[in-house]
Amino acid sequence: MSSIEIWEFRTTSGHVSGTDLVGFHVEATDGAIGKVDKLSEEVGAQYLVVDTGPWIFGRHVLVPAGTVVRVDQAEEKVYIDRTKDEVKGSPEFERATHDTDTGYQERYAGYYGPFYGGPVI
Repeated sequence: MSSIEIWEFRTTSGHVSGTDLVGFHVEATDGAIGKVDKLSEEVGAQYLVVDTGPWIFGRHVLVPAGTVVRVDQAEEKVYIDRTKDEVKGSPEFERATHDTDTGYQERYAGYYGPFYGGPVI
């Protein structure tokens, strides 16, 4: 089991449940990666979908909530603890099938989990 639950916002992140983060800028450890396009606050399945814009050719990426280290409401920024390359290397986000895809959590846990001491799936 990882020390950080990747599918929940950290209690230290400053995120208040019910606060809409859509439109907030997302900052990786080495720079901006895009804006929040979608937010899920479903228990056990919290995540952000980030529109990367021209950075990786308009790709959307799913970032588990556990990667969020800080939410700055005043600056409308979300800070994550992963690098741009780590986000870029994440599994492909398929907007058209995501809502019916029951295996997405396993794929993302297999990718992000090892960063937090979780098992390699």
